[in-house]
Amino acid sequence: MKSTPILALAVAALLCGGCNNKSAGTGKTRVAVIPKGTTHIYWKSVEAGAKKAADELGVEVTFIGPQKEDDRSQQIDLVKNQSLQNDAIVLAPLDAVALRDVVKEVSAKKPVVIIDSSLADSEGFIASYVATDNREGGRIAARALSESLGGKGKVTVMRYMQGSASTEQREEGFFEEIKKSPGIEVVSSEQYAGATASQAQDTATNLLTRLAEGDGLSVQGIFTSNQTSTYGMLQALRGKNLAGKVKLVGFDCDATFIDALKKGEMQGSVLQDPLNMGYLSVKTAVAKLKGEKVEATVDTGATLITPTNLEDPKISALIKTQLP
Repeated sequence: MKSTPILALAVAALLCGGCNNKSAGTGKTRVAVIPKGTTHIYWKSVEAGAKKAADELGVEVTFIGPQKEDDRSQQIDLVKNQSLQNDAIVLAPLDAVALRDVVKEVSAKKPVVIIDSSLADSEGFIASYVATDNREGGRIAARALSESLGGKGKVTVMRYMQGSASTEQREEGFFEEIKKSPGIEVVSSEQYAGATASQAQDTATNLLTRLAEGDGLSVQGIFTSNQTSTYGMLQALRGKNLAGKVKLVGFDCDATFIDALKKGEMQGSVLQDPLNMGYLSVKTAVAKLKGEKVEATVDTGATLITPTNLEDPKISALIKTQLP
């Protein structure tokens, strides 16, 4: 394969408006999928779905994300660079505001499909938003926690990270729905877990220390809004011998969560469908490239798993797509 100077490739991409990258390589349409990160099993499921769609459609998919799920600058650079090499971009923005300008710039030349987490004021220029209905996911979690508490008690919420639209919407949905249970009081909701499981566990440990009351806690229920915050809280509860003594409803899937549900250490977790998200996002991007009509919003679904429904065939199948 002949080597071509990087500058020449960039100029060629700009001159063609970014729409004919497929003719410069293998002849296939090329789609870049840029997640928030690449280490969590959730993103590996998104990748599997994206590659499934690529195989069906005969297109090429590049899956590349930032090393850390709080590195906004690296993700912005990835969007810029991948837009020069691909016909369309699928992006899970780390920040609803910070990624807006680069997406608006790229979308003037080629389709950008947003997944997982929304982008602020982007309806006028993105091709589509393919994601979980995160607000409804938060409502599902609130109903589950309220039911497990019998509609009364004090609860705390450990949030994920400021600027993450998906988790902020889950938290907002939770607050909206929990208000419908007048016997439940949210006594703490200002703690942010952070981007990694270790940060989340440290935050959770400090929060539990503050909420300590005798051998237990001053709250009876806890909601956490993503995989890392749920994992960190579960490990902190276990570390203080409090797992199972307080009701915990989380978000996303992890082998540890399945074990905790079976042991009664968790009462529920709201699962997304990342495989379907990756699959539909690539199909939507390719359809847009073909000039076909695409939906402005595509809901990929949210499902509550509990100790009582783990053996349900549909639940088991969904869980399998999200575990190693």
